[in-house]
Amino acid sequence: MRVVFAGTPPFAAAALEALARAGHSIPLVLTQPDRPAGRGLRETASAVAQSAARLGLRVEKPATLKDSAAQELIRSASPEVMVVAAYGLLLPEAVLAIPRFGCLNIHASLLPRWRGAAPVQRAILAGDAETGVGIMQMEKGLDTGPVRLEKRIAIEAGESAGELTARLASLGAAAIVEALGRLEALPAHVQDASRATYAAKVAKSEARIDWSRTSEELDRQVRAFNPAPGAEAAVGGEVLKIWKAKPAGGHGTPGEILEAEGDHFVVATGSGALALLEVQKPGGRRVSPGDFLRGARLYRGATLDR
Repeated sequence: MRVVFAGTPPFAAAALEALARAGHSIPLVLTQPDRPAGRGLRETASAVAQSAARLGLRVEKPATLKDSAAQELIRSASPEVMVVAAYGLLLPEAVLAIPRFGCLNIHASLLPRWRGAAPVQRAILAGDAETGVGIMQMEKGLDTGPVRLEKRIAIEAGESAGELTARLASLGAAAIVEALGRLEALPAHVQDASRATYAAKVAKSEARIDWSRTSEELDRQVRAFNPAPGAEAAVGGEVLKIWKAKPAGGHGTPGEILEAEGDHFVVATGSGALALLEVQKPGGRRVSPGDFLRGARLYRGATLDR
């Protein structure tokens, strides 16, 4: 099938590479313009742009799809279908109408649950037991179109957003190849709008740890915000990133240090306690609690900043 592909992060790159391996013709790849990245903030091409370059595919990076030039670019590629995965730009109705089979979105949730920008993080934060990917027929509304194919997986205990996203990327890549293989025969399941939930983009302010919450909630917060933006706690007047943690036994005043010896760094929460397993000081590297505690001068009974 002749496919125009639009996507940006590694989640989308996995689908692009799967489509190429499956033998689909991909005359055009669209992705976000290069962005500053890394410590040096160098202009860096997206994961999709890098994959397309390796595959020898034409890549374009329009800032918007609302103007006639961008729309003509897509039209001139004569797509039978357009596949979209975490692209980051809205598709106007004029673009949705170009391909013969319309536009298909690879969405990382079980629609109508978690429509929007951050379905993986919101599923973890909410304590969902399962998630998945849906191949959705795109329409004007935000993630409101009928679902053509759905694949489910359990969210594993202790799984971070990064780990879950990687699994969903593989699942989505396989699903879009399957969907295109039998597209005309796939049913279109209309979403039940009454069951819809919205996965708002993650705000950096959400990353701050509130020790009055339960240990289970804080465990989900740490996992949901790994790898970005990273859960944060104030320790000794500076911000400490918490990359890995798990609920632990014990109780005390929220924020009270229950253990700070050897490789054990346990803090009381509103219910139970949280064992910190991997942390990072500003400008430092990720370390074990033991490495952190050796220079932190923290002691049992002290209370972390709130």
